[in-house]
Amino acid sequence: MFKQLLSLQWKSFFRSSNLGKSLGIKILMGFFAVYMLITLVGLGGGMYFILRKLFPDQSPMWSLSHYVIYWMLIELLMRYFMQKLPVLDIKPFLTSPVQKSTIAHYILGRSAASVYNLLTLFLIAPFAVVLLFQGYPALNVLLWVVGIMALVICINYINLLINKNEKVLIGIASVLVAGYGLDYFGVFSVKSLFAPIFHALYTYPVTVLVPIFLAVVIYYINYQFLKDQIYLDARLKTKSVEANASNLAWTKRFGEMGSFLQLDLKMIWRNKRTKSQVYISLLFVFYGLFFYTQDMYSGMMPMKVFLGIFMTGIFLSNFGQFIPAWDSSYYSMMMSQNIPMRKYLESKATLITVSVVAMFFLTIPYVYFGWDVLAINLASALYNLGVNIPVILFFGSFNKKRIELDQSPFGNMQGTSATQFLIMLPVLIVPIVLFSIFYYLVSWQVAAGVLAVLGIIGFSMRNYLMGLVTKQYKHKKYGMIAGFKEKGS
Repeated sequence: MFKQLLSLQWKSFFRSSNLGKSLGIKILMGFFAVYMLITLVGLGGGMYFILRKLFPDQSPMWSLSHYVIYWMLIELLMRYFMQKLPVLDIKPFLTSPVQKSTIAHYILGRSAASVYNLLTLFLIAPFAVVLLFQGYPALNVLLWVVGIMALVICINYINLLINKNEKVLIGIASVLVAGYGLDYFGVFSVKSLFAPIFHALYTYPVTVLVPIFLAVVIYYINYQFLKDQIYLDARLKTKSVEANASNLAWTKRFGEMGSFLQLDLKMIWRNKRTKSQVYISLLFVFYGLFFYTQDMYSGMMPMKVFLGIFMTGIFLSNFGQFIPAWDSSYYSMMMSQNIPMRKYLESKATLITVSVVAMFFLTIPYVYFGWDVLAINLASALYNLGVNIPVILFFGSFNKKRIELDQSPFGNMQGTSATQFLIMLPVLIVPIVLFSIFYYLVSWQVAAGVLAVLGIIGFSMRNYLMGLVTKQYKHKKYGMIAGFKEKGS
């Protein structure tokens, strides 16, 4: 039966009408995956020597054990966003003589074969090989690898249970931040508390039975949960959900555009993928800390422009590049109504404008690293407002792939086409090139001024530019409607 289910999944993939459209993206992602695996193999092979250099008075295995707890929390947090839940269209099987237990085992088996589980294996296997060459006991090392992989399986199946629970997500993030804060400020050493526990997987090989037992228990919990959900009545039963209706009456002050703003805000708040874009944008406010705190980047002014454009325009890029695909499930209905296209696009522009302004204010504390950082961030924000908003809306007219809003934002290529890769050229590369030209010819002040002036000019020409964008959307209207009707694109 497992072989038959795999065969059906294989046929479903290759007989899809959208296979040809997304094949190029799949190949590109395949190359990216190979690159990631090669990088992990190299990192795993060099980890022994890195730890030996960083902690010369400790065994690399003991040093690594201090950070396993943080690795588990971070991986669980990342999987919440990145890992797609195993999906199998079970409705045809509910009326067939296929045991529910078989379907549940198949879904969980597919999840165990996830590429995210292989990432850890490609990291720790080279590390284990180096340990063997360094004279570590083979049995201890091999059972340590088994124990770590059992923990990975535990994380995998825990993610299946908590994936749609935002309270658990906030709890995990809070524990991670609180634990790191206690360690960083020397209040309490969390890593020293858990280090002996994880080091025991190497020191006492028999302890490998503990994570294996936990993996079996969590698998069984998932199995029972899935088995209880696989019923035809559960599929036919009308779901009754209490709507969480927020008061968005303030949007009415925007006139005709207010109804579109209200629709967008409700869509963002009620759907997982759009809501995640907001969380991701807020997290990327801290992206500058990775660069501003490094001396090697202090004199690289073009890098500061990249950070300014990226941080103030992260929501612009993540949300704006998929306009109007966010509305793909009801786009044809909207276009059949007497809805002014100009107002529809202006509502999107207004929403993105608010996000750029908000992100700029959140980056103001970076003035701590110099007034030039604040000036460049301001110039970047103005450029995003005046130039990049019309540009990204224009490129949105080429989107013809449907998006299912309840899907995870990471590792999900729904709605992605060549447009999303091409749009990075005018949105991100062009301002950096412009800044670099004037920076090396004159000064960074003049270069920042050029970006700011271009943004102000673009903002003053907003009506004219929005007219051109509206004309483009009307020209592409029926092509987008036809594309959005194709599910699985």
